Amino acid sequence: MVLILGVTASGKGRLAFDLAESLGAEIISIDSMKVYRRMDIGTAKPPKEVRNRVKYHLIDVVEPSEAFSVGSFLDLAYDATEQINRRKRKIIAVGGTGLYIKALLYGLFEGPGADEQIRAELQVRAEDEGLEQLYRELQKVDLAAAERISPRDSKRIIRALEVYKITGKPISELQQQFSAESPRHNWTIIGLRREKSVENGRINRRAKKMIAAGLVDEVKSLLAEEKPLSKQARCAIGYAEIIDYLNGQISLEDATELIKKNTRRFAKNQRTWFKSFKNVNWLDIGQEESAEKIFDRTKALLNEVS
Repeated sequence: MVLILGVTASGKGRLAFDLAESLGAEIISIDSMKVYRRMDIGTAKPPKEVRNRVKYHLIDVVEPSEAFSVGSFLDLAYDATEQINRRKRKIIAVGGTGLYIKALLYGLFEGPGADEQIRAELQVRAEDEGLEQLYRELQKVDLAAAERISPRDSKRIIRALEVYKITGKPISELQQQFSAESPRHNWTIIGLRREKSVENGRINRRAKKMIAAGLVDEVKSLLAEEKPLSKQARCAIGYAEIIDYLNGQISLEDATELIKKNTRRFAKNQRTWFKSFKNVNWLDIGQEESAEKIFDRTKALLNEVS
């Protein structure tokens, strides 16, 4: 069982495909947005011709109008693991959603039960004062959590503040119980890492490619569907900015620059998550290093640790 992680646009998807094809493995996607059907360009899903050659799990499993949680992810991931094991095939998990990776490795952090009164008060404040005010409040009481949560993610911001108000402790502190436990399965974890400036360049180039590939039309099509996008889908990087453009709030050029900026911020949050993971075999990737060379180095590393 191999788990490949890295920041967005790091090349982990290509590596997972190359390994899966070489080893006769199946791939479990660990991505909170690739689960949505018809959200293809902005989530950088592997193209259909790739998915015809290797079997992928947890891609295109829910409608964009539906909510999706870490609990839903775990249920589907465990089901996929059982299916793959029954077929006696190897498993490669790949993704960059830190919370999902941590849950897969160590189990689900439940936290205290919901306090409907506190949650309702926070939701009213978000509407009256703006989500930005709640995010600033979260930064004061739990900076570690704020660094991992998008300023647009109302659900997670409200939940983090709710947990703090219920327990008097930051949710990031409570989540440390993950690190004290052993992984549930015998995963070999491989991390792809580049210089930050190189990663940022890759992120910027990918954002431009998404626009050129038809991201605007993809968002138009999603907005035209009978059922509205869920809050989770609407706040996805790439989609939120294009929605603002289509609503006439910003220009396409500004939307593109915001996608770059927000994706770079997301990559920073991913790095924070990855620092908490134990036993990662990091591969430091050169600026001009080819996918073939990365594949060869990974195979050599797997031979060493096996």
